[in-house]
Amino acid sequence: MGIHTYFQSLNDLERIIRCPGKFKFEEHSVSAHSWKVVQYAKTLADIEESNGVSVDWKKLYEITSSHDYGEIFIGDIKTPVKHYSLELRAMLQKVEEGMVEHFIDEHIPEEFKPTFRRQLREGKDDSVEGLILEVADKLDQIYEAFTELQRGNTEKEFIVMYRSALIKIKQIKLHCVAYFLQNILPDLVSEGSHCHVDIEKITNEALAL
Repeated sequence: MGIHTYFQSLNDLERIIRCPGKFKFEEHSVSAHSWKVVQYAKTLADIEESNGVSVDWKKLYEITSSHDYGEIFIGDIKTPVKHYSLELRAMLQKVEEGMVEHFIDEHIPEEFKPTFRRQLREGKDDSVEGLILEVADKLDQIYEAFTELQRGNTEKEFIVMYRSALIKIKQIKLHCVAYFLQNILPDLVSEGSHCHVDIEKITNEALAL
């Protein structure tokens, strides 16, 4: 019982594999994904601050490091499935949030419950920090898909992952998004010039939408 149970539960995130059911040259756990999202978010936030935007770093670290904690209870559901409809996505989020709330009620000491509710909440919203989390989350999706395509993975789902994440990112109005599109994405595309798929064509088509 208590916070020990929370600490112990973090091991479960190491055993939950992202994009289940598909062949992958390199598997990624949810815990590894969360760590990378924090790293992306730090740099994205630095870019925002360099453009005069105020960033709440405490909030940013809380929501980026804990944004997928709820997957301990429901696992990682394939991106095409959980985004099949807004209704399905809302239902899955409601189930996940309900199970996180139940976990807090059952295991977290009373004096820390407000803190855990704040830290383990769904962090993606219209705040600067929430939008940075959204971009960082999709960036990791791009890089995971790109790495598989670069290694010759012929699963079409990775093209869909790459494309859908890029479309989502370009719709977010942040300075760091403009920087990514202008200064980082071209390097990625150049590096992918020898892929078995035409990364440049897929990228240009996504950006044109």
